[in-house]
Amino acid sequence: MLAACGGGQIERPSQYRPAAALVPIRATPIAPQPAPVVAPGTANAASAGVIAGPPLYTLPIDEPVAARVLTAFRSSCSSLQRRPDISGLTRGSDWTPACTAAATVPSGEARAFFAQYFEAVQVGDGKAFATGYYEPEIRGSRDRRSGYDVPVYARPRDLAEVDLGAFSETLKGKRIRGHVVGQNFVPYDDRTAIEQGTLDGRAPVIAWAADPVELFFLQIQGSGRLRQPDGSVVRIGYDTQNGRDYTGIGALMKKRGLLAPGQSSMQGLVQWLHDHPEQGRDIMRENKSYVFFRELSGPPLGALGLPVTGGVSAAADPHFVPLGAPVLLSMDRADASRLWVVQDTGGAIKGSNRIDTFWGAGADAEATAGGMAARGTAFLLLPVGTLARLSNERANGNASAQP
Repeated sequence: MLAACGGGQIERPSQYRPAAALVPIRATPIAPQPAPVVAPGTANAASAGVIAGPPLYTLPIDEPVAARVLTAFRSSCSSLQRRPDISGLTRGSDWTPACTAAATVPSGEARAFFAQYFEAVQVGDGKAFATGYYEPEIRGSRDRRSGYDVPVYARPRDLAEVDLGAFSETLKGKRIRGHVVGQNFVPYDDRTAIEQGTLDGRAPVIAWAADPVELFFLQIQGSGRLRQPDGSVVRIGYDTQNGRDYTGIGALMKKRGLLAPGQSSMQGLVQWLHDHPEQGRDIMRENKSYVFFRELSGPPLGALGLPVTGGVSAAADPHFVPLGAPVLLSMDRADASRLWVVQDTGGAIKGSNRIDTFWGAGADAEATAGGMAARGTAFLLLPVGTLARLSNERANGNASAQP
């Protein structure tokens, strides 16, 4: 993230004050269309099944939001037309009419543009769950010094990524990461090993963080800012990951009864981990996934290599949403209920109708993202005619689109 699944400053919990204006406004989501439930392990959107959603002109799309989404969609067009769509829903040429028209949409007509060139579809049962992420700011230093001794690693020199599809058509779209030991390709070091120093001499260190908990959550966000002792800022973004599975520690802590009522937000987790440093370290190590960074000279970038925009960009599983496509969320929280553009991915963002909304940087972004857990309905916006083409292909025995 902020390649999935990235500033507001993560401070000690005693200093944290969520903005009063960010108390969630409850909303009533649009009910999804009746459809078969997506079976666990479904490979992509084409195999999960898509059905027509409501006409776009009937959906609550705000013009100012649509205008911002249109700008982000324009920037995604080259990727939409060039990249293979592993969701099985679209071909590059499907996006050409909308992308061509997007370049000349008059001011004030963004909503009309989406209504004219797109159709809303529902993937599987359409039942959506949305979380939030943001660009955090933590304490860091270029040089190792007293109080700054947690390494922020760049990509290790011996980390390799293998495209399994090059070896077998049945493995198309699957990739693994690891390193070579002797004559064998083996899994890469997990979080515990890395924190115990196994990367010494194998990975460059960009900087040194002051707090392992702050760095842990910056890894989850995928991108952020390091505020140095002299006040200057180093901006870092996701480069790669060690290939180990992501484990959400919030669910573990909740299952074990470690969190008090109302403490399951990101801010609550941070407080508990600071209050229980040794036990917290062990819990964080249960998430074997470890993120490596690169230094950025500009804004945070998503999985498409494009800047992500707060309140506009979102992360999703590319097996179920074409990267660059718009998605309309109708949720039980008003702030999440809007049009988004999927420009990112995330290690924990898997499956159909699973969306991670990006909120930008700053205290408001931190408060919104940290408490975001919205449920409702997702409608994927695809070029007009896509659903009819998919139906014809299924009727002719070809169940998925070709890139």
